[in-house]
Amino acid sequence: MIFITAKFRILPQHADDWPDIARDFTLATRAEPGCLWFDWSRSIEDPNEYVLVEAFRDGDAGAAHVQSEHFKDAQRTLPPHLAETPRIVNFEVPQEDWSELGEMAVQR
Repeated sequence: MIFITAKFRILPQHADDWPDIARDFTLATRAEPGCLWFDWSRSIEDPNEYVLVEAFRDGDAGAAHVQSEHFKDAQRTLPPHLAETPRIVNFEVPQEDWSELGEMAVQR
């Protein structure tokens, strides 16, 4: 799978509204057949920073994502709300889903 993590620094006046601002892009991406997950989290240290954790089935699915109309729309509509260019880590992982964190196994 293609695993991507990106940090988005949002302008302070838009930070509380970011989930709504990014909603259409988020929902459209999650509906892509090759999207495994697309999840936003807000930093507990910096309320103006959101982290996006996303994964796509393979390189073809990742390519389809960046070529989609909703991605092109996001390229136009999201940057005016950003304080800086997002930072990204992008790599291929030889698995298809999350693995369990064995060092913190929960025994019930």
